[in-house]
Amino acid sequence: MSLSKTEVMGEYQSYMGKRALFFLILLLGTALLASMAVTLGSASLSIKEVYVAIMARFLPDYFESTSYANTIVWGLRLDRILMGILSGMGLAIAGAAMQGILKNPLASEFTLGVSSAAGFGAALAIVLGAGFVGGEYLVIGNAFIFTLIASFTVYGLAKYKGITPETLILAGIAIMYLFSAMTSFLQYVGHAEQVQEVVFWMMGSLGKSSWEKAGIISAILAVCLPYLIIKSWDINALGAGDETAKSLGVNVERTRVISMVLVSLITASIICFTGTIGFVGLVAPHITRMVIGGDHRFLLPGSALVGALLLLGADTLARTILAPVILPVGIMTSFLGVPFFVYLFMKRRKVFW
Repeated sequence: MSLSKTEVMGEYQSYMGKRALFFLILLLGTALLASMAVTLGSASLSIKEVYVAIMARFLPDYFESTSYANTIVWGLRLDRILMGILSGMGLAIAGAAMQGILKNPLASEFTLGVSSAAGFGAALAIVLGAGFVGGEYLVIGNAFIFTLIASFTVYGLAKYKGITPETLILAGIAIMYLFSAMTSFLQYVGHAEQVQEVVFWMMGSLGKSSWEKAGIISAILAVCLPYLIIKSWDINALGAGDETAKSLGVNVERTRVISMVLVSLITASIICFTGTIGFVGLVAPHITRMVIGGDHRFLLPGSALVGALLLLGADTLARTILAPVILPVGIMTSFLGVPFFVYLFMKRRKVFW
């Protein structure tokens, strides 16, 4: 039975309307959560003092704030909130792209072993004081560079047998176990304080956020995300199989390699500052896919918004639930994400992949 033009237009408007509503809800939810998060913390600031400090930065002739409030709001809270939003977006985008490129629902931005490589780089700096750069960027520089080393090693190993999802995943698993073993060795020979610092770093934290770091992540997302969205049709085609994608004119190997390089760059730029924050890149794309489907034109930006909301919510709880003690945000992402993921899975008994 064929549909009339009016019915087709109605279906399309419904299709687009559902996605627009989903994006609007996520944007409003993130804005609301951010406005609430900036007022929460162990410092004794009232809601009025917080927002006066914000407005005084833009309208100094009309609002006057104390230096204490300015330091807390602008130096500790707002940059951390922005870092959480950007990191959640980046990890979720990387996870969604990885799942599409590898055609694997269990893939995440850490599938290539980059998490283990970053952990080893950080451990090398913390335990032995060795690294590629010195000073305050020793741990950050090591984590970033070893992440890229792991990524390109995986590409090299996979290239030897042909760039396919299977070879990439197998090479990633090999690299992951290699760096995990080396990290375990460093923990074994390190002092108790060093081991504690390594373990805490690997749990993930937004405690060392800054405007400069947020700017770096923003710049990398601004470069990488447009390409991934432009190539969303090609990533959709990869989901139907390499042969089908080739028949549709997609350069499969080039699309896969460039996308993986960008995913690795996004991941490296985030985890070198925050440590390894797991689960966001796995669950955010699945939540988005359950609600609006698997079209990467909408899945990538939708996953970004879900990831931002998830990580910001997790960090807000981590800062407040046992205040003044701040929990590692990686613990909270799992506590928040798993129940919500299971709820959606049980509510809609369908195949989501």
